[in-house]
Amino acid sequence: MGRDWWRGAVIYQIYPRSFQDSNSDGIGDLKGITDRLPHVASLGVDSIWLSPIFRSPMDDMGYDVSDYRDIDPVFGTLADFDALVARAHELGLKVIIDQVLSHSSDRHPWFADSKKRGTKADWYVWADPKPDGAPPNNWQSVFGGSSWEWAPERGQYYLHNFLISQPDLNLRNPEVQDEMLDVLRFWLDRGVDGFRLDTVNYYIHDGALRDNPPMPPDPERWPPLSTYDMQDHAYDKNRPENLVFISRMRSLLNEYDNRCMVGEVGEVPHRALRLMEEYTAGDAHLHMAYSFDMLGPKFTPAHFRKVLEGFFNGAPDGWPSWSFSNHDVNRHVTRWARHGAQDAIAKLAISMLASFEGTIGLYQGEELGQTETELAYEELTDPPGLRFWPENKGRDGCRTPMVWDGSPQGGFSVVKPWLPVKAPQLARHVAAQDADPESVLHHYRAMLAFRRASAALKEGQSRFLDLPDPVLGFVREAASETLTCLFNLGSEPVTLTGIIGKQTGPAIAATVENGVVKLGPNGAVWLR
Repeated sequence: MGRDWWRGAVIYQIYPRSFQDSNSDGIGDLKGITDRLPHVASLGVDSIWLSPIFRSPMDDMGYDVSDYRDIDPVFGTLADFDALVARAHELGLKVIIDQVLSHSSDRHPWFADSKKRGTKADWYVWADPKPDGAPPNNWQSVFGGSSWEWAPERGQYYLHNFLISQPDLNLRNPEVQDEMLDVLRFWLDRGVDGFRLDTVNYYIHDGALRDNPPMPPDPERWPPLSTYDMQDHAYDKNRPENLVFISRMRSLLNEYDNRCMVGEVGEVPHRALRLMEEYTAGDAHLHMAYSFDMLGPKFTPAHFRKVLEGFFNGAPDGWPSWSFSNHDVNRHVTRWARHGAQDAIAKLAISMLASFEGTIGLYQGEELGQTETELAYEELTDPPGLRFWPENKGRDGCRTPMVWDGSPQGGFSVVKPWLPVKAPQLARHVAAQDADPESVLHHYRAMLAFRRASAALKEGQSRFLDLPDPVLGFVREAASETLTCLFNLGSEPVTLTGIIGKQTGPAIAATVENGVVKLGPNGAVWLR
């Protein structure tokens, strides 16, 4: 895998708390991940992405960092991390780690110093109150309410785009930028192959602290659950200065061989694609970016075509990463349940995703067709769920432990885990699917092997076909191979005529004869 190994790669996300518990405390850890890496390698993926493993009070499950250069003891030690990287590399897997640069924990020593106006007085975003004591402006937190919190020790407000305990770092300050670049260098020197950059478009705020304008109401989701979604976030994120800092990060990675950055672009759909294009165009910024455009409820040919065509038309020299599930959203088999049976949707989803132009991301458990876990309020740990229940049940339902076998805790642990393993999830464990050649797991392996062996799917450009709903169709064309990719997103059979080519790949519920293609419910086929 050469310098551009990330182009067309398959990245497997591991949520460390929920992958494998090796020390019987009910929480997953680095040694557990290392033990289970052969399973990940068996899928045919190219890289793993580890959600945060750094020292943290865990108010937001590691996305509130209190030490950027150490492993939280709940996950293990730096030596355990080094062993994980070495084992992954032995198995041919690259290692990408989450980096949360936009904010830290309020228990970070930097923030304690900043509150006291010490040497790091300007390392966080501070502002005076209005004359009546109100916050400096109208900015809203993603997790609800004002994004400003009063600090009596300093007599000012500080900015927090997320939890009150996650103060925003002042990345307008060159000293802070230098420090975060040094953090990246620390992990690059330990052998990581890249970074997933959390909330990459939040790094720089408007220096004048201007009010955000209102967001025009969206008839499909109005009123929203959170006041955050009532604003057009023109000034608390997406600032042009952000690209200057990202270019500094890119320059750092260019000092190392074969490293990459993938950024999470958190933005409303009509703006997310533009930001992805802007952040990946050329060779001075991110290597690739992803948004939430495919992480929602929409499951139509028009939607997928709009997202894919929209990106490549807007950024022909940029590069995207597409996923259907991750640690922040309901699992896609549950989101799209009304469009077909669980196994059928799971198999169709990976068939489509692995055929898309770009890099693709998988989330642990989706290779089993895993479903969202239904949790009671008293079982929750996630702040949004605890605050907005039951309208927003939070993110715990997609974060429950990986199920490896049919034992009471699914082989994840021998004690009660931090989130419960329930019967619907336990029924979809690795051992059973390994033994069943018709399982979702075997289809994932077959589909990823097909993608890996196909020049068209790895590097070919896309050309969409005008086909009747609910069929999604496009051609992927490389110098040595051309594939026509056809998917029935509906629960009824469809027939297509005039389609030329010879059937190939791990087709689902499909027949091809004399230019007539018949696709069963949630069927898929490729023609060479």
